[in-house]
Amino acid sequence: MASVFLYLLSLLLFPLFSSAQTYRNVTLGTSLSTNDKNPYWASPSGEFAFGFYPIQDVFVLAIWYEKIAVESIIWTANGGNTVESGSKIELTSDGVLSLSTPNGTQIWKVESMDSIGVTSAAMLDTGNFVLSSDESAIKWASFDIPTDTIVPTQILNPLGKLSARLTQNDYSQGRFELILQGDGNLVLYQKARPTEDNYDGYWDTATTNGSQLIFNQSGYIYLSLGSTNTNRISLTPTTQVSPREFYHRATLDFDGAFRHYTYPKKFTGGRWRQSWSVSEYVPSNICTAFGGSALGSGVCGFNSYCKLDDNQRPQCNCPPRYTYIDSNNTFNGCKQDFLPQTCGTSDGFEMREIPSTDWPTSDYGRFTSVTEDWCRETCLDDCFCAAAIIREGTCWLKKFPLSNGKTDPTDKGKALIKVGKSQLVLNNRNNSCKKDRDNLILPGSILLGSSMLFNLLLISVICLAICGFRHKKQHQMRQDPPSISGMNLRSFTYNELEEATDKFKEKLGKGAFSTVYKGILESNPQSLVAVKRLESVVEGVEKEFRAEMSAIGRTNHKNLVQLFGFCDEGAHRLLVYEFMKNGSLASFLFEGSRPEWYQRIQIAFGIARGIVYLHEKRNTNARRSNRSLHSPSPRSFHLH
Repeated sequence: MASVFLYLLSLLLFPLFSSAQTYRNVTLGTSLSTNDKNPYWASPSGEFAFGFYPIQDVFVLAIWYEKIAVESIIWTANGGNTVESGSKIELTSDGVLSLSTPNGTQIWKVESMDSIGVTSAAMLDTGNFVLSSDESAIKWASFDIPTDTIVPTQILNPLGKLSARLTQNDYSQGRFELILQGDGNLVLYQKARPTEDNYDGYWDTATTNGSQLIFNQSGYIYLSLGSTNTNRISLTPTTQVSPREFYHRATLDFDGAFRHYTYPKKFTGGRWRQSWSVSEYVPSNICTAFGGSALGSGVCGFNSYCKLDDNQRPQCNCPPRYTYIDSNNTFNGCKQDFLPQTCGTSDGFEMREIPSTDWPTSDYGRFTSVTEDWCRETCLDDCFCAAAIIREGTCWLKKFPLSNGKTDPTDKGKALIKVGKSQLVLNNRNNSCKKDRDNLILPGSILLGSSMLFNLLLISVICLAICGFRHKKQHQMRQDPPSISGMNLRSFTYNELEEATDKFKEKLGKGAFSTVYKGILESNPQSLVAVKRLESVVEGVEKEFRAEMSAIGRTNHKNLVQLFGFCDEGAHRLLVYEFMKNGSLASFLFEGSRPEWYQRIQIAFGIARGIVYLHEKRNTNARRSNRSLHSPSPRSFHLH
């Protein structure tokens, strides 16, 4: 009742003023457009505004502190989603507040329980935007449906909640919520987006009789206990700056922390730009708050870990040899910069240390009374182990993806991260095998050459290629293949490929005319390659095949498989293919789980399309050759 009285009092005491876009009330039929000079309705004092807030070249329908130079949005409509230029907000003649696109499509509306009685709207000096009737009775109020922020005089009732934005600059719903539950407990939850389900809470007041979360006009925030409002749990310091001199807001930030901010109303001078200051926040350490639930990624996303910076805000870091999934959003997790380990071998992998760091919810194994060396080797030998934690003689094995990562200076343990060895990566500074064969491209089907079946298919395709291009001029066959757009490929020396394959250590397969080995190139360390050593029996055929691929390369055919290299150095003839992790065609068709009929049909179609392409190319070249033989020369058209 007290809050309603304040609303009524504010409506009755609205002064008249002449500033543009500042209203005592907004009458039915009034509208705002993003194209207006001042696309907002201001409160009587001008401290708050309701309207279109610009974000680069789009807008969000919001309420904000109008007199503050820095971004100070306290409420958003339309789920925080942006709208394009030309959008309009209107208080319709039937009392509905409606948001529409430039073409007139309604995308959001506020319709009170009794919209027939709505006669006006107003932006109040409290920061509350209301729809009211002729009797000044409030039909709808933004204070009743907060988004991520509350301000002085605002109350959060049982089942009321705050929802964090997605990122600092994206106001759509994020991953965290503050809820005053029906049982009286005030809880911070991580959300199971895109649903409305909750994971386990990561902070709460542990109360059973909380009745209201109150942000009073003096700038204090507290949870009222019981119905008498005499007992309370304070969420702010005992000493607080006055709202007469400072603006206040309390926001559930996108990183999951609930913070109380203040901002001076008067410029104090000096060279530094004024900004919102944090006076209090919960939880005290957002990085270490997570860990009670095995579900969810935590504050920093999967495969990353959280560490507080000097301002006690979370900083998300990637482990060694991991990179951010989105460099513009470091809270979105990390990905490996190397290929996963193959079960049965630990070659090519090593352990890196990160002190005082843990992913407490990613355990799948625990061993006591062991040494750090034992913990390292156990994780290295286990293809399911992404990391290990060693702490006071206990070893925990961690599975992928790593979740709820954190760095805690009080933690006496250390994290051991499994990563690919750098020494197996090719040194890209070596000279290319042949100066006149840089950026050679050999498109075709990859790594199927490890099987006898593919070698037969390869010989057939080569023969078709030779027939289709037998009329090519000899100098064209000797030209370097042109680069396909978007590719970054090169020729190699024998020593480079020997190093890439660790001296041809891991054999992938052997066919009638070649042996294929596994390797890693520094130019593309995220992808494995297959290095194929050709026997002399196909050397002559391979030269013809290379000339054919040169012509195909000039077509820039989008369906050709990319990432090939070549080395022709004395007696060494090698082809570098993209590594196909699913194995050879023979193993795919005849070993283990065979493909479904749909997959077999698609394979057949793919082979047929390749053969048709080569036939059409051959016929096209033949027609061109015939035209060049029978067409009169340009000279015959001249008059003599």
